[in-house]
Amino acid sequence: MCSYIVEKARLVGSAKGARGWIKIDTANVYHDHPWHAPLDHALGIDFICEADGGRERVAVELSRESALDLIEAIKAALASGDASHAQTVACSVTASKQEVASLF
Repeated sequence: MCSYIVEKARLVGSAKGARGWIKIDTANVYHDHPWHAPLDHALGIDFICEADGGRERVAVELSRESALDLIEAIKAALASGDASHAQTVACSVTASKQEVASLF
């Protein structure tokens, strides 16, 4: 049964489509029958720019398992990126304090 239920996520970013990079501001996320993927049901995500009328899109259709794996990979990438950036900031602050201390 087709549900036609769509969840929307507001985004800030870009996506590469058939004609190059496009601005995206919305992800339309749904779980339904896919258009292309050889699956009974798929998680579909359409990345669009509603501000530009949503004429272009970048779409993905994923199996349930693939979608769950992607969620975990996104969480892991954000966590390791946050940790790396926090360490870089801490090193920069320490270096700045050492530079100031050397002036006195």
